Amino acid sequence: MNTDSFVFSKRLIKNFHTVWRAPSNIALVKYWGKYGVQLPKNPSISFTLSNCVTTTEVSFFPNDKKKYPTFEFYFNKKERPDFHPKINQFFDYILPYFPILKDHHLVISSINSFPHSSGIASSASAMAALALCVVDFEKQFHPELGEQDFFKKASFLARLGSGSAARSIKGPLTLWGKSPAFQNSSDLYAIPFESGIHPVFKSYCDTVLIVDRGKKQVSSSVGHQLMQDHPFAVNRFDQAHKNCELLKSVLKTGDIEQFIEITESEALSLHSMMMTSRPRYILMQPNTLSIINKVWEYRVQTKIPISFTLDAGANVHLLYPVNESDKVITFIKSNLLHYCQSGQFIEDQVGEGAKKCNFMIK
Repeated sequence: MNTDSFVFSKRLIKNFHTVWRAPSNIALVKYWGKYGVQLPKNPSISFTLSNCVTTTEVSFFPNDKKKYPTFEFYFNKKERPDFHPKINQFFDYILPYFPILKDHHLVISSINSFPHSSGIASSASAMAALALCVVDFEKQFHPELGEQDFFKKASFLARLGSGSAARSIKGPLTLWGKSPAFQNSSDLYAIPFESGIHPVFKSYCDTVLIVDRGKKQVSSSVGHQLMQDHPFAVNRFDQAHKNCELLKSVLKTGDIEQFIEITESEALSLHSMMMTSRPRYILMQPNTLSIINKVWEYRVQTKIPISFTLDAGANVHLLYPVNESDKVITFIKSNLLHYCQSGQFIEDQVGEGAKKCNFMIK
């Protein structure tokens, strides 16, 4: 793959300050298994969320006596050196494309709109916001950089920090990974659905039930590695390709019944890969299964098209049309809260993607 077009080698020193807000996302067709440097073994499709966001402020200062970018990192207004290894790894990956960073000291401040330890993966929104700040810095030297190329490069860089972060740049839906069903698709970056989305899916709701806020017993990075020799890997990658093609049609027609069939199958397929890997492991918990069964019962009894999906953890994302939100929230409060840790859940819905902010983090 030729990545030369992503290299920014102009070595100029300049002070610069910028703030970007990037959302989290929830995959509908799951990415599980990678090759190379953060490249997916199969394509994935995700909803871009609206309320679960990371806002990141970066100030760039000249620092021409160093051979590596130096930085300070603050999370929720407190200095957090424990985040440094992740940021250093990100810089290691992006320096070939942004050698100018070697000449700068960065002051990075981030805040989340949702609890960092809530069990929702915040690396996607965090790395997307940081990548946008870096590309915005480049744009000061290349003002001719168009909007499409700007966001494409941001997705490319975000992927190097966290694979799913590639999908946290644009909305309301994005595809990441090469797929014959999608023109201009790529393993290097995500592309947005520019058209062909039925109105029902442009305002779809995602309520996240927090079953477990703790650290996962097996990290996603390890889980991806275990797909290398997985006995069902080839079949799983083929399934994901087919489901991306099927979901493309469903998202256009507004067929909610088929949407439920595909997305619930994808969620359970993801976890079946974990349970059949070597070594085997389970990230779902008893309360996860209890919620799924309650959702199935409720859907049969009421005919309300509520469904679930799962990320690589125990928490449950409930998906439903916005016009059913009052009924679904009542159902959650009456029947599902006792399955949630500390009764915690987060209401969100499909959003339009990242935005530049005109304020400083205070």
